Amino acid sequence: MMINEILSYLDNLYPNPRCELEYAKDYELLLAIVMSAQTTDKRVNMVNKVLFNKYDSLEKLAAADLKNIEKIIKPIGTYKKKSLFIKEIATRLVEDKVEKIPNNREYLNSLPGVGRKTINVFLSVIYNEPAIAVDTHVDRVSKRLGLAKNSDKVLTVEKKLMAKIPRAKWSKVHHQLVLFGRYQCKSISPLCEECKLKNLCKYYQKKVKKNEI
Repeated sequence: MMINEILSYLDNLYPNPRCELEYAKDYELLLAIVMSAQTTDKRVNMVNKVLFNKYDSLEKLAAADLKNIEKIIKPIGTYKKKSLFIKEIATRLVEDKVEKIPNNREYLNSLPGVGRKTINVFLSVIYNEPAIAVDTHVDRVSKRLGLAKNSDKVLTVEKKLMAKIPRAKWSKVHHQLVLFGRYQCKSISPLCEECKLKNLCKYYQKKVKKNEI
């Protein structure tokens, strides 16, 4: 089966995949995931070192001046909106007297700026919950390999992946697809020639046909 070939190759490339966002506390990961939208994990890690050193508790983050947060995270883009989310999430967690963010989708979804992708990544990493988060990398790779249609929305892609991949492997494969999309199957200049999945790849087949014309 095609999916078995894909999973075998991903296991070969990334036998022990992990989230590349750096964090020391559960809320730091949650905030890092929120900040990672439309930017790179590398940039998020850079600003987080400054942010979490300056404000080393939820209480300090909640009390922080919004302009100071904006100044620190400005390099990651859409920083005004993200700064507001950071302050609002910290405030909520303090007000709710949360010592450890719960394994509770409903509660997480009630937090400002926290959507399905963020929740899936967070629960997968912190609680080892089976989940597949569809970010830009997972979406691109899934469509190139024919695991989803180009017209599929994010939720549809997630459901199709969940149907094709054994539940016990969801979290691992999610991280593998992220890494594969980030370093191999890149949006621009993907490393097609060295990829052992090119025989399955719609993008590669289209590229070959274009070059033959």
